[in-house]
Amino acid sequence: MISNQKTLNLSPFIAIYNLVVPKDNILRQITELVEFSFVLEELKKNNV
Repeated sequence: MISNQKTLNLSPFIAIYNLVVPKDNILRQITELVEFSFVLEELKKNNV
């Protein structure tokens, strides 16, 4: 796990995600274990 990862809220629907997705769901586990900031950097680099 990467300890310096910051929370990145790109969607106003994060509150719905928190209500709908159970705390022990695989999606939450993946989010905690994988550093996804590279995606944002790639999007910025490609002007998407």
